[in-house]
Amino acid sequence: MYLKINKGVSDMSINMFNQTSLLNKSLDAAWMRNTVLADNIANVDTPGYKRKDVVFEDHLKRELLSNKSKNINQLSSVNPSIIVDKAHLEYRKDGNNVDIDTEMVELSKNQLRYNTLIAQVNHDFNRMKTAIT
Repeated sequence: MYLKINKGVSDMSINMFNQTSLLNKSLDAAWMRNTVLADNIANVDTPGYKRKDVVFEDHLKRELLSNKSKNINQLSSVNPSIIVDKAHLEYRKDGNNVDIDTEMVELSKNQLRYNTLIAQVNHDFNRMKTAIT
């Protein structure tokens, strides 16, 4: 009986650490996206500037769907990346394709996402703290 309980606790702590690791990657992506969106906003009047975006969730979803075991440890290769979004589109004659309204909405969405991820990390750590005490 004692070994079974320890094994369960061990499995639970491994799963919690894996989830925390995944949340950490998601937080990194949200932080990177915030920086990229701020750059887009700062360059709204720069001639020839092309909007940038961060791709992470699509990579993560594709990896989860292709990975039959859905083992979070195997997701260590999934990282956010910066892309030039819609480089062929130009909203103005000067070649810039940044729409300030779109960037502000995306920034707000990203801040909500980041705050939600932080709340989840805090919840996970509080659960670990409760389990320890």
